[in-house]
Amino acid sequence: MADEYQGKTFKSGNSVALRLPKGMGIPEGIEVRMVMESAMTFRVEPVEAPRRKIDISGFWGKAPWLEVPPREDFEERPSTIARRAREARGEE
Repeated sequence: MADEYQGKTFKSGNSVALRLPKGMGIPEGIEVRMVMESAMTFRVEPVEAPRRKIDISGFWGKAPWLEVPPREDFEERPSTIARRAREARGEE
């Protein structure tokens, strides 16, 4: 048998709200979608949030004194080697 909870709607701004009891096990801060199935019958389901991406483009140049040490286990790309050779010859 499913647990039963009783609540009362209340006004919150221009909305009508309903508190969900902690005993229902719904975590705080989760984004949900509410689907009206019929009059006074709703389904509440979690919304899968897109993975957050961090924009690191603004970090470039923030620490110009920082030099990344070369990794011995990493082979440079041929394009990087060629660019460095062109720069050394003064072609770029």
